[in-house]
Amino acid sequence: MTGDRIELDRDKLEQGFASLVLTVIELVRQLMERQALRRIDAGGLTDDQIEEIGATLMALEEHMTELREQFGLSPADLNIDLGPLGITDADRR
Repeated sequence: MTGDRIELDRDKLEQGFASLVLTVIELVRQLMERQALRRIDAGGLTDDQIEEIGATLMALEEHMTELREQFGLSPADLNIDLGPLGITDADRR
């Protein structure tokens, strides 16, 4: 900070913003994946629905990889602890 001015590095700001947005998207992706697995385990989906969910989740993961690479981020940069949201009964066994 120089006097009353804050000096910002545009590249760092852009990468920080991208990291924040991609972290939120990754959180939602992980929650969707866990919910899909719960629905599959419950047996309430047809084979076609399971296939469609799998293809959709794989495509979303591919897009996330492309975006991480575009902004120079690693999966660890988007690592978030889901706490109790990320733990299922199957995870505890």
